[in-house]
Amino acid sequence: MPPNYLTRRLLVSSTHPDPALIAEAAGVIQAGGLVAFPTETVYGLGANALDPDAVQRVFRAKGRPAHDPLIIHLCDPGDLPRVAVTVPPVAERLAAHFWPGPLTLIVPRAPAVPLTVSAGRETVAVRIPQHVAALALIRAAGTPIVAPSANRFGHTSPTTADHVLADLDGRIDLVLDSGPTPIGLESTVLDVTPPLPRILRPGAISLAQLSAVIGPVELGWQQADEQAGLVSPGMLDRHYAPETELWFYIGPSESGLAWMQERIELYLARGQSVGLLVSDEDAEILTWPGVDVERLGSAHNLDQVAQRLYAALRALDARRPAVILARDFGEEGLALAIRDRLTKAASGRVAGNKQM
Repeated sequence: MPPNYLTRRLLVSSTHPDPALIAEAAGVIQAGGLVAFPTETVYGLGANALDPDAVQRVFRAKGRPAHDPLIIHLCDPGDLPRVAVTVPPVAERLAAHFWPGPLTLIVPRAPAVPLTVSAGRETVAVRIPQHVAALALIRAAGTPIVAPSANRFGHTSPTTADHVLADLDGRIDLVLDSGPTPIGLESTVLDVTPPLPRILRPGAISLAQLSAVIGPVELGWQQADEQAGLVSPGMLDRHYAPETELWFYIGPSESGLAWMQERIELYLARGQSVGLLVSDEDAEILTWPGVDVERLGSAHNLDQVAQRLYAALRALDARRPAVILARDFGEEGLALAIRDRLTKAASGRVAGNKQM
């Protein structure tokens, strides 16, 4: 029998969402409630960004610490002045090129935005999602919407409504279910307030794509400063993590495979179960009997790997092996975002060339 969920679930089309269902969800937002909804990246936990009480409900539902800021979602670039006191010209160029889409910009915060949204800082993270249902909800609600990932704080991000309910059932009012999210990884976060724009979190929009539009961009995120409040979400050392211990290898393919083979043999010799989060190509090589394998797709199709990553990690984690092993896909384009998420999911258990 399917679970008897406490949180209501409404099935909506990802291309032609029913206006009546969107209006129902928008009414929850307007009343100060919480609605999980799909974006092109992951499912977000939505609340009225300009309502301090609603924002606090987001933090309580997720168990999220106050030093970790939220991203505001808009439906039109013309709404930026509602949440940004000034809009730098570089932000206007990026918005014209990449919005709607998986790019979050750090801009100066407008007074109407509660300080709880920005973790006490005078900057705020903003984006316009590229998902019809998400845009319809924001438009119908008539307000900017904060929407961190709709999961327990620090846990693996949700790419389906089932993932949302597994973490937050009974803690939120409603979830709009339109199936799996198409990208599967959170947005790129770019701080445009310093003279040289800086990527704070890699995502589907790469450094090369950004540089082609605005010129030089710095890649590198500063150490998290929890006391001062983080500049952006996704900057903590531990994030996106499964319950199971995860080890992640960064380095060339041959040494990565050798490392995984050694670790598999070590754990099996101890009588411990092993889970592998690997490409199709690796799965064909790492064929020990009894090893639990979740395939991410071909290493030559990083769109597929990214889209599958969190769902596969959740599925493997639910089967509770003693350890999960994964290895790097490189640092070009989406590979860098995949590396970032697995590095944080490993919570410091990183082997190989950590500086690659």
